[in-house]
Amino acid sequence: MSDRILYENPLCTRYASREMQENFGERKKIRLWRKLWAALAESEMELGLPITKEQVEELHAHIDDVDFEKAEELERTTRHDVMAHVKAFGIAAPKAAGIIHLGATSCFVDCNADLIIMKDGLDIILRKLVNVMEKHKKFALRYKNLPTLGFTHLQPAQLTTVGKRAALWLQDLLLDYESLESLLSRFRMRGVKGTTGTQASFLDLFGGDGEKVKELERRVMQKLGFNDVYPVCGQTYPRKFDHEVLSVLSGIAQSAYKFSGDIRLLQSMKEVEEPFEKAQIGSSAMAYKRNPMRSERISSLARYLISLPVNAAVTAGTQWFERTLDDSANRRIVIAQAFLTADAILELYMNVADGLVVYEKVIAKHVAAELPFMATENILMECVKAGGDRQELHERLRVLSMEAAKNVKEEGGENDLLARVEGDEAFKAVHGRLKSVVDAKKFIGRAPEQTAEFISSAIDPILAKYSRFLGAAGDVRV
Repeated sequence: MSDRILYENPLCTRYASREMQENFGERKKIRLWRKLWAALAESEMELGLPITKEQVEELHAHIDDVDFEKAEELERTTRHDVMAHVKAFGIAAPKAAGIIHLGATSCFVDCNADLIIMKDGLDIILRKLVNVMEKHKKFALRYKNLPTLGFTHLQPAQLTTVGKRAALWLQDLLLDYESLESLLSRFRMRGVKGTTGTQASFLDLFGGDGEKVKELERRVMQKLGFNDVYPVCGQTYPRKFDHEVLSVLSGIAQSAYKFSGDIRLLQSMKEVEEPFEKAQIGSSAMAYKRNPMRSERISSLARYLISLPVNAAVTAGTQWFERTLDDSANRRIVIAQAFLTADAILELYMNVADGLVVYEKVIAKHVAAELPFMATENILMECVKAGGDRQELHERLRVLSMEAAKNVKEEGGENDLLARVEGDEAFKAVHGRLKSVVDAKKFIGRAPEQTAEFISSAIDPILAKYSRFLGAAGDVRV
């Protein structure tokens, strides 16, 4: 239990899931280091180096029992985290102490473990992303026929549907999914490369046998579950990859930011609301408030995550020659926090997308307030077809529209354009049937069909592929 004296990262205490926190936790990292050391020793033994089966078995037997206090004590002396854990591992496995890390550089464990952790983190992100997509799919299909005001420049434009708008959110996530899938398909490990990436130390160990060195790398990586490695690298894997990863996470944040902003605006209009719990308090002062707390939190976290890729870009660009150490402290912070933030955003996103409340009567009221203006062209065409003069009718509609707009803006009244048209002899061709002429469903184009077709062709195959992950519910921790 925290004594609340020292600073604690709110990503851990308030926002990110335990699953993602454990993925970036120290225990997992050091366990991976030990697995890598054991795999290296075992592979070196298999290829003929003087390492015994007993030594390898001892390493495997002590992968989990990490003495973190001893390692911290050793690091204070050595000022080197990897060597501190080499020594701590040697204390736990004394028979194998002399062959741990044989031929390797720190980045053998550091880089390969970091890549595994990022791969596992991306898998967590993928699972949560497809769950958000499924929730949007259900919402989009449910409301694909419900007319609503479409906005450009935040001004009422032509009608769309509530479901079609959700399809736009879903399409953003589709682009994120495609970027994430592409990244995972190109995922590589650093491999077994030595101090500056030349494999010189391993070539020396195997008496100049380059084929054994290549086989060593293949065996070690396969023992960790990977086949692809970077064919060339310096001491580290290319730091540009960190920028690629953070850019994908940033893309998810951008999509979530757009969605959360739309929900905040719609909640202000009282058309759509995020979930609001029975005992939830919207304001400490204004008891009636139903603030969009979840969506605001998504926006807040997303803004932070969007800012992080530039950090990784600068790190990638300043790696002198084969490597410098100015990446280390930076990466410890930025990579973990990017994943924790993305995780927190998706947890909230799942929760909000799963519990949206739609107020159809409010939406219909807002449509009715604007639709008469949008319907003027339809009214015009109907009257022209009945023999009217298009130019004269257009001028008359312009005048009536200005009068109706004045009634709304200056008098605070309702939009009475249809009543004015109904009372004007110039438009007698549509008298008595204006209701059918201005039926909102005649103004939504192919929005319902677009929504259904998009989901069927682009979204359903993805959800079918990951059906085993679906059904998750997002958690709002505080």
